[in-house]
Amino acid sequence: MYSFMGGGLFCAGVGNILLVVSTATDYWMQYRQSSGYMHQGLWRYCMPGKCMMHTDSIAYWDATRAFMILAILACFFGLIIGVMAFINYSSFDGFDKTFAAGILYFISCFFVLLAMAVYTGVTVNYYGKRYGNWRFSWSYIMGWVSVVLTFFSGIFYMCAYRMHEPRSANTR
Repeated sequence: MYSFMGGGLFCAGVGNILLVVSTATDYWMQYRQSSGYMHQGLWRYCMPGKCMMHTDSIAYWDATRAFMILAILACFFGLIIGVMAFINYSSFDGFDKTFAAGILYFISCFFVLLAMAVYTGVTVNYYGKRYGNWRFSWSYIMGWVSVVLTFFSGIFYMCAYRMHEPRSANTR
């Protein structure tokens, strides 16, 4: 049981770090303009030697930002509850901390998946039809890696939950 929780905590910890870095950095996409390579993230876009904030409120950026922030929060609270389950913290005995952490990891995975799907769909449809020389970059890839890590965190914690859930008295 503790090996599943340890694996889940490791995946969730790395996944949460990747979520924060992916959300905060400016390398979701790179493209070539006449002045050189430019790159953009969820918050700013950068030209050679100069970065500027996104000033227009474009729905897919707003949706991606919101889903990424919700994913970070769900994963962070899952980490806190997961650590409490791992060390057998006795407060809050009214709910199973292992199950709650697993559910929070799955919720985080769902939010990241939504964010990545929205960003991917709109970016491919817009830039794919208008520009030929663009590509997704490392911040974007970190977002997809965090989908996998938060999913496996949920799997590990659900396996740990199944290993220690109370058995009924009739199944002896």
